[in-house]
Amino acid sequence: MNQAIRNSWIVAIALFALLFSSVTYVQFFAADSLNKNPNNQRQLLATFCNSRGPILVGGHAIAESVSTNSDCKYQRVYNEPYLYAGLTGFYSKYSGQYGIESAMSDELTGTSDGALFDRIAQVFTGAQPQGRSVELTIDPVIQQLAYDMIPDNVAGSIVVMNPKTGAIIAMVSKPSYDTNLMATHDKAAFDAAMAELVSVPGINLFGSSAYKQLYSPGSVFKIIDTAAALESGKYKKDSILPNPANLAFPGIEYTLPNYAYGQCYTQDKASFAFALENSCNTPFASIALDIGQDALTAEADKFGFNDKSLTFPDSVVPSRFPGSSGTLDDAALAQSAIGQRDVLATPLEIAMMTAAIANGGKQMAPNLVKAVRTPDLKTVSSLEPQVLRQSTTPEIAAQITEWMVSVVNNGIGSAAAVPGVEVAGKTGTAEVSDGLNNAWFTGFAPANDPEVVVSIVMPNVDVATGAELTSPNASKLFKAVLKK
Repeated sequence: MNQAIRNSWIVAIALFALLFSSVTYVQFFAADSLNKNPNNQRQLLATFCNSRGPILVGGHAIAESVSTNSDCKYQRVYNEPYLYAGLTGFYSKYSGQYGIESAMSDELTGTSDGALFDRIAQVFTGAQPQGRSVELTIDPVIQQLAYDMIPDNVAGSIVVMNPKTGAIIAMVSKPSYDTNLMATHDKAAFDAAMAELVSVPGINLFGSSAYKQLYSPGSVFKIIDTAAALESGKYKKDSILPNPANLAFPGIEYTLPNYAYGQCYTQDKASFAFALENSCNTPFASIALDIGQDALTAEADKFGFNDKSLTFPDSVVPSRFPGSSGTLDDAALAQSAIGQRDVLATPLEIAMMTAAIANGGKQMAPNLVKAVRTPDLKTVSSLEPQVLRQSTTPEIAAQITEWMVSVVNNGIGSAAAVPGVEVAGKTGTAEVSDGLNNAWFTGFAPANDPEVVVSIVMPNVDVATGAELTSPNASKLFKAVLKK
């Protein structure tokens, strides 16, 4: 009798161990492959009919799951969708997931590795799976201010970030759209909305243009030229640079003109300070020809160009400096040195480049997620600043900062000035088509102890419109952030 009881216990324990092992395997080791299996319709239905955790800004949900009376128990709802579409992205039954909805999906659905034991408990208790909340680093006041600065007829982007931590304070782009249209469970409504939205010029449905769209950076790239020149050892802070009205190239008729605005035409030789204050082209083209393609490419890489692995946490489209893809002739190298030709950058990259100068040469990893919390508000992870790379030396960063301050105090970036605060900045104008340009401003404040970086691009605008929408708006954003 006792032996029979013992055998029964052994069998029961073995079955329990087998069940526990099976649950552990499915919930932990096989979860990723099962979830990503396109034939797994049960996972698809569960995703859209179960509650996902909210995405928060300033303690308020900008994305949340709400209960419904339909067969699908929950509907994903986006609050203030136009303001946050580029960050939240959307979760669609018919298109997939994008933005934070994609990058943080495991946390939002409660299927991350850290939630393993929660999932096991849910299997045995039959409890409804619960996702975790994801709080963004965004300041809602600054986000709204930046968004309102972009006219509805301009496909512009603005990035505001903390150079010491990499935290994104604001990130906006236009045109934007209502992400609720993508989250519908009505296939006909989804198809109609998608057909209409894809026809909107300049729209990016799968993430903010601030990190998904590439633009010719124009003269903001001269920050990298300057760093490369000083690191080469061929140039010092008091070096005098050639500043001809046009730069000629042997064997071809093309000449590279100097910048038509500012005071470049008044001097045929220039200091670094004068060349940056007035955004003169030919001195920096000459530097590129002198130090060579390899040196300039290496410097661009040190500031984040050509980085194909960057996430924040969504994947970032890599900015491109073409020097690593083949030999550039002199004209192509000169054009590349002033941020034209095949040089392309996201607004986020330009903000990161600027932040490296502001932070003594250290480029911090950008981050959009402030914290992840369980449904009972227990914090399971929070922002930890990480150094991404050493872009340049503290000494060179300090020297470039001094010259960028002069751009605002004495040069064509004066509209970015803030009374009582020393601002460092650089303007950029990249020619893109007949009379139209990508207008840029990038800078930081206070220059002696930076708290905020602002990078703005307004593509395909005339010179006057670009001047109106960049430096003056940067000044307003500096003031707003520094008041907090």
